[in-house]
Amino acid sequence: MGCAAPPVVHVGGVIQRAQALGWTVCLGLTPTAARWLEGDIDRLAEMTGFPVRSAYKMPGEPDVWPPADVGVVAPATFNTLNQWALGITEKFVVGFAAEGIGKGIPLIAMPCVNAAYVRHSQFHRSVAALRDMGVRVPYGDGGFVPNEPGEGRPEAYPWELVLDAAQAARGGVR
Repeated sequence: MGCAAPPVVHVGGVIQRAQALGWTVCLGLTPTAARWLEGDIDRLAEMTGFPVRSAYKMPGEPDVWPPADVGVVAPATFNTLNQWALGITEKFVVGFAAEGIGKGIPLIAMPCVNAAYVRHSQFHRSVAALRDMGVRVPYGDGGFVPNEPGEGRPEAYPWELVLDAAQAARGGVR
């Protein structure tokens, strides 16, 4: 599940790395992330073999994805982390992740926020709440470390930590 943070533009390469590890990958995006990747959606769907989703399916429609062994939300924005922690599921990505908690699916959320957002007290409450619900949140030492506003480096986002956490959650070590 990808959110509208600059590293999402590199999700195609991450999909390829996950597939090289033997994963079947499905891609969900927030509506804004889907808009950012609009020109790549067909290519990403072809890569995964599944439709890229950014909206809930209609009632009665079959699910087009196989059941998940692990769920990853990365890059996870301030907005998505807070909505997820608070159970506000208007977006498909947040609904998938929130339901995943109840289904017992191992979940990883790698933040991608700048230091100004981290200074907002809700960020720490949301990270703590998600961790209390069993979500692995690689943040801080050994995880995502925020930059000051305007100093982001999308190419330096630690996707390898996301893949390592997913592999560990699946029961394997990379």
